[in-house]
Formats: sequence, C-alpha cells, structure tokens
Amino acid sequence: MWAGFGPRSDRTHPVKIPARPLARRPPVRFLDPMADTTGNTQDTGAATAPGPRPRRSSWRHIGPGIVVAATGVGAGDLVATLIAGSNFGYTLLWAAVIGCLVKISLAEACGRWHLSTGRTLFDGWASIGRWTTWFFAVYAVIWGFVYGAAAMSSSALPLQALFPDVMDLEWWAIACGLVGLAFVWFNKYAVFEKVMTVLVGVMFLVTVYLAIRVTPNLGDAFAGLLPVIPDEKDSVLNTLGLIGGVGGTITLAAYGYWVNAKGWTGSGWMKVMRLDNRVAYTTTGIFVVAMLLVGAELLHSANIAIASGDKGLMQLGGILEEQYGTATGKLFLIGFFATSFTSLIGVWHGVSLMFADFLARRRGEREARGDILASGSRERSWAFRAYLLWLTFPPMILLFQDEPFRLIIIYGVLGAAFMPFLALTLMWLLNSSRTPREWRNGPLSNTMLAVAGLLFLVLCAKQVWDQPWAQFF
Repeated sequence: MWAGFGPRSDRTHPVKIPARPLARRPPVRFLDPMADTTGNTQDTGAATAPGPRPRRSSWRHIGPGIVVAATGVGAGDLVATLIAGSNFGYTLLWAAVIGCLVKISLAEACGRWHLSTGRTLFDGWASIGRWTTWFFAVYAVIWGFVYGAAAMSSSALPLQALFPDVMDLEWWAIACGLVGLAFVWFNKYAVFEKVMTVLVGVMFLVTVYLAIRVTPNLGDAFAGLLPVIPDEKDSVLNTLGLIGGVGGTITLAAYGYWVNAKGWTGSGWMKVMRLDNRVAYTTTGIFVVAMLLVGAELLHSANIAIASGDKGLMQLGGILEEQYGTATGKLFLIGFFATSFTSLIGVWHGVSLMFADFLARRRGEREARGDILASGSRERSWAFRAYLLWLTFPPMILLFQDEPFRLIIIYGVLGAAFMPFLALTLMWLLNSSRTPREWRNGPLSNTMLAVAGLLFLVLCAKQVWDQPWAQFF
C-alpha cells in the first residue's frame, strides 16, 4: 500500500509504509498415532524446550529401548515364563502380551517426564517429598548389594557349563563382575549401547530358533491369546505374576536416563522416544512368547518340571541337548549368557546413573537436568564409579557363603515395593503442574498407570505375605 510523499528532497521516491502484520494463526495439529500414546490429544500450547528435533521418527535413532529391554529381561524372567508354559501350556499367552503393554506405558511415562520437563526422574521424586529420597537410598544400597551377587552368579552358570574344566563357578562369577565393571567404567553410553544391541541380537536369534525348533501348535498358541484364568490353585496370582514380572525392575526407571544419555533432551524427541519404546517391548514380547512356547511344547507336553531360578535354565539346556543334539544345547547356553550378562552391565550402567543423579541432588544441585546426562559428565563422576564398585566388590562376599537370610527378606520386600512406587509416583508427577500441560497424562496413560500400580501393589502384598517373618525375628 502506498500513502503520501516524503519531504521535498524525497518527493520523487514514494515511501512504502509496511502493512500491519496479520495475527499468526496456530498451526493445525493433526492426530498422529505415533505422536501420542497418552490419550491426551488436547493441544494446550504449553511452551516446552524442543531440543534438537529430528526430521521424523526413524529406525536409525533406536537405542535406549533396546538397552532397557535387554536389561529388564533376565534369566529369572525367562525361567518364570518357561514355568508358566510348563504348568499351563499356552493358556497364559495373553498375560505375557498384556505384561508388555503395561511395561510400554511405564517406560513411556519415564521417557516423557525426562523429555517434557528437562528434569530427571529423581529430581521429580525429590519434589514430591523427602520420603522418596530415603526410600531410594535404602533401596539402592540393599538391592545393589544382593543383586550384584545374583547377576554375577547368573552370568557365570552358562560359562561354567560351556567350559567346565576351566575354573569354579565362584571364580567365573568374579570374572563376569570384573569384566562388567571394566566395560562400564571405561566406555561411554554410545559404546555401551552398541554392545547391548549385539547381545540382544544373540538373545533374539537363540530364543526364536528354539521356539521354531520345538514346533509349536499354532492353533493352540492363538487360542492362548483369549483371556482365560487356569482353574488351579493360586492361578490368579500366578497370572498377575507373569503380567508384572517379566521386565518389571528398576531398569524401567533407568529408561529416561538412557534417553538423555543418548542425547535426546527435549520434547522434539518425543516421537522418536515412543517408537524406541515400542520397539523395546515388542522385542521383550518376542522373548517372552518364544520361551512360553518352549515351555508349553517341550515341558508341558512331556510333563517335565524344572526348578525355579537360574538352575531351571541349566536343566532346560540339558533337556534341549538330549532332545535336539549338542549344538542346540550349546547355542542355548550362549543365549543364556547373553541374557544374563546384558542384565549385569545394564544395571551396572543404568542404576549407577540414577545413583549419581541422586547424590548430585543431595549434594546441592538445585535441579538435576537431562542435558547434564547428555553431556556424559554423570558417567565420569565419582558417584557413578563409586556405585559401580558397590555393585561389584562387596557382593563377592556372598559368592562364598550362604545367603544372609534377613538381608534376602529385606531385598525381596524392597524389590516388590519399587514397582508400585514407580507407577504411582509417575501418575503423581505427570498429572501435576510439574509437567507442561501439553505432556500431562491423558485418560489412556492414567488408566494404564493405575492398572500397573494396582497390579504391582497386589504382587507386593503377596511378596510381603510369603516372606518367612516368623524366622526373621
């Protein structure tokens, strides 16, 4: 638009008056199934720091999910699934699938908190109250002491079976602990993730091969997707245990820390995180379903019972060798080692990150931020390395003596209490003003976290009830 003329010297040059800019209309947001698993589709326009935004969710970004899947599925989880298949055949296949959906919602909530707020999960816990700090401190010290010995022993069992004349089980366990310590101590997240991915590939190939090798009855397997509770004693609690047990550990809480360590530090990475999370628990689901098929076909049909714990997997290795030959038996032991060792180095890295964050907050950091994790400084901190040493050396004492009875009871109770603590505190944080409105829970996420919290409360109550308290006092 042209209007008027300037002073005399400028009259030959008309002046252009800038048009008043039109008010910008907010862009229309279309529903994207990859963009939101919370059920909250309302855009409130909350301002969040977007961080570096990839152009689109891509498979090449996948990583932290593979790490959490590998760490969360340990030898004990595989045995629990095998026993479920051995006792009930394909009947509880649906429960394994539901369990993966529950874990997806929990891990997604952890990742969403880290990306949407720029704060770590422990920083969120600290904002709820000091009781969360004391709970985590006691849990980390006692749980780490007992778990360290269990993880080293679990990794040692298949190695001793593969190389029986090299050294005793206790020394294999010490070797595994020292290798895990050195690996996490001297490597940063990027190398750690690559090694975990290779080991997950080994786990995947072995479990899928075994599931195919036992020739499952596909008709019965599909029938097992219908929700049915077996008509046997304690079948409801066994079903809930299968839903909540596999992959349900503190490593779910570590997922947000690995997301930041990967370099994802803003809500612009939300789509990628959600894809990564779904890939993680789809992988977990394949592990679980494959081992349940092995239990149903190889053990249930032949009415073979195996022991609980790591010894059950050693029994299965012998059965596989007898049924399908030495090569299959050895291959299973390699997969067993990959499963156990990924849990070991995953906890050594992930829980040490959490402990370093906890101590930094306690020592005066006003706010624990995700960008600090992304910088790698937590992995170089003395607190990270101190907890690594705690996970490795003190537990070696337990390798050479009987389990401390009272300590094992406390360990079981604390371990059972952590998962309802995680689910319920995530509900608290993600429905509060601590979270930008755009990224707060919607109906779907609230429902899944409430179901998870109730499920883990029931399992916690059962765990506490089953402890031999009369002998404790």
